[in-house]
Amino acid sequence: MFYCCAVTSQGIREHNEDALLIHRLVLTEGMTESRLTAPFIVAVADGVSGEKGGEIASETCMKMLREINFNSHTDLDRELTGIHERLAQLGAKDDQTRNMQTTLCAVGIDENEELHTVNVGDSRLYRYRNGSLSQLSRDQSLVQMLYEEGSIRHWEMGTHKQRHIIFPVLGNLDSTPIFDIQMHHEKVEYGDILLLCSDGLSDTVSSLEIEEVLSRPKPLVRRLQILRELAQENGSRDNISVLALTRIMTERKR
Repeated sequence: MFYCCAVTSQGIREHNEDALLIHRLVLTEGMTESRLTAPFIVAVADGVSGEKGGEIASETCMKMLREINFNSHTDLDRELTGIHERLAQLGAKDDQTRNMQTTLCAVGIDENEELHTVNVGDSRLYRYRNGSLSQLSRDQSLVQMLYEEGSIRHWEMGTHKQRHIIFPVLGNLDSTPIFDIQMHHEKVEYGDILLLCSDGLSDTVSSLEIEEVLSRPKPLVRRLQILRELAQENGSRDNISVLALTRIMTERKR
């Protein structure tokens, strides 16, 4: 059994281009809490800023993703290619949504309760374990590439003038995205928190700040609200979405 909670907000923007998936529920504003039994998928999508219809792209992506009957045998590469192609087709039909695109960061828990992860773009997946936060996803972005080749230092990534340039994501009319799909062959440990977020959070709240908030003895959903508030206090000018997943004990029947 798993517990999932999520918060999404438009922040200072006029529209929320983020969307969340919690098994079959698509969330585009507000907060939710759920108990989930495997198999299921949870995800964060962020409509690409600067493209028309970003909010349509992210919500549509989540609606398509929830239709997947996910299990350990699911061909995620094929499923995501299908979603990408359908988004591109929809985007090409209307000038208002032309070339609409979205990032995707997702966690799948299969029927054996083993962990699968997906990343396309720069939304992020972290794991909080034993008081320490680690990033499981790899940003598909220009600054990440520059950092890995040694052209910039780690501390420069957050302020680099090209930090918002990302590689092709779902719906791109010119290029097929690279789907970073991982089967981890491990289960989520009790006490772990898997945290998925859009860059409205990760651009303004550091890993150390996230780690400190997650360490607080408060309900998990309240900790997510604090992270959202902290992003706003730190000057986030984007939509802010964060989702947390943790394993819980199954209640025994008397």
